[in-house]
Amino acid sequence: MEYDVVVVGGGPSGLSAAIRLKQLAAEKGQELSVCLLEKGSEIGAHILSGAVLEPRTLNELIPDWKEKGAPLNTPAKQDSFLLLTETESIKLPTPPQMNNHGNYIISLGNFCRWLGQQAEELGVEIYPGFAAAEVLYHADGSVKGVATGNVGTGKNGDEEGEPGIELWAKQTIFAEGCRGSLTKTLFERFDLREGSDPQTYGIGIKELWEVKPELHEEGKITHTAGWPMDSNTYGGSFLYHLENNQVVVGFVVGLDYENPYLSPYEEFQRFKTHPAIKGVFEGGRRLSYGARAISEGGLQSIPKLTFAGGVLVGDTAGFLNVPKIKGTHTAMKSGMLAAEAVFALFAANPEAQGAEAVGYTAAFKQSWLHDELHSVRNIRPAFRWGLWPAMIYSAIDTYLFRGKAPWTLRHKHADHECLKPKDECTPIAYPKPDGVLTFDRLSSVFISNTNHSEEQPPHLKLKDASVPIRINLEKYDAPEQRYCPAGVYEIVGRDEGEPRLQINAQNCVHCKTCDIKDPTQNINWVTPEGGGGPNYPNM
Repeated sequence: MEYDVVVVGGGPSGLSAAIRLKQLAAEKGQELSVCLLEKGSEIGAHILSGAVLEPRTLNELIPDWKEKGAPLNTPAKQDSFLLLTETESIKLPTPPQMNNHGNYIISLGNFCRWLGQQAEELGVEIYPGFAAAEVLYHADGSVKGVATGNVGTGKNGDEEGEPGIELWAKQTIFAEGCRGSLTKTLFERFDLREGSDPQTYGIGIKELWEVKPELHEEGKITHTAGWPMDSNTYGGSFLYHLENNQVVVGFVVGLDYENPYLSPYEEFQRFKTHPAIKGVFEGGRRLSYGARAISEGGLQSIPKLTFAGGVLVGDTAGFLNVPKIKGTHTAMKSGMLAAEAVFALFAANPEAQGAEAVGYTAAFKQSWLHDELHSVRNIRPAFRWGLWPAMIYSAIDTYLFRGKAPWTLRHKHADHECLKPKDECTPIAYPKPDGVLTFDRLSSVFISNTNHSEEQPPHLKLKDASVPIRINLEKYDAPEQRYCPAGVYEIVGRDEGEPRLQINAQNCVHCKTCDIKDPTQNINWVTPEGGGGPNYPNM
């Protein structure tokens, strides 16, 4: 199948790029074929974020979004920022980046479903349930498009399945989200990370609750720092009060943590038991659960955005504004900028087969998006000094230098290099879940509606099957058992003296944490058959 543009990924950046391309074509009275692939069973099925939306980019992309019924139903009304100790909470001034006046608490999945409708009305062909599994290249090395994975090949790849579909394009827009499996291969082939800092990541874990009406404060936003994280580990929480007596609660842990015994999932469960937090959920009911990695490196870690035949947009490139705890408006803007550059490329050269849309990089550097990320570039890397020094520095950078400090702090290490050996760390004793406020992993995965066919090849690949026991277990006490928020990785056979790693791939919620944090980089996350994974409602 041949198109002018193929977009890989149905998140906010990919959908914004597709919409903007069709808008530009309509303005010029031109025909432009645009196809969008989404590995989830529907648009929004795999989308997970807090989320508070800053509508700046939406106002640019679809100015009449209110008339068109965009699901922005809960204006932000009240901000608070708490520093937690184990038993107390201290209210601090809300940092200016966290001022949410004019923003909206939303379900990002529902917002993307709405964006998908807008795209289809403009003529974008959207194919959910199709996972792009391979990048295709021309003989000259430029990107030709993508191919979807084979279907029905059997668990061991020993059955004759249906071959995937090749989608050829003059330009391919990669909008895979954090740690894109195809984007990783593009980094290597085109050396896109040369000159940029290592990307650093966090894992965000989220639950959606229905709470008692008397405990619900629509539009209320609370963020916390401190407990249960120690002062050397980056992390914090969010509580957002949506409409209909619903509250989203989540916790983010920086994946540059050092202690291999730390479990981001268990830290999140423990956080909910804090005296300042647990009362919100008394008598409430948990509705949904999910997890997703996020790119936290900011401006220093953004790779080269263009290459022959394609571009990178959204969180696959790392446009998150960490101090704001927002990436949707930035992802959408990157998609718009890329679309405009690609359309300009076609105007200059109608074929543009395998050409490079270098105008995208120039447009980014001249945009408010670059200015916004530049002004906060030093805040996340400051946290390598610990919580208190980082908070003091962040205040100086924000209030004294106003984001214009004459230096740039660097990210020096990839997250997988940060774990210390188990012998240098103290095990963490986590309390058992009570099934009311705190829960185990498997019951959580159940309400994420995650499903993978057990009759497909596992999508979590080990480069060397001996490494999990020989190195990870021996040196780090198998941290994959703890950093995975879905119970995918288990060490079995210890009692018999023959430990081995069991991979429960059907539990995978596609968070990509294993691909990022595995200390030996032995785990390679690839796309499963299309449609597999979580099916998040209202997340």
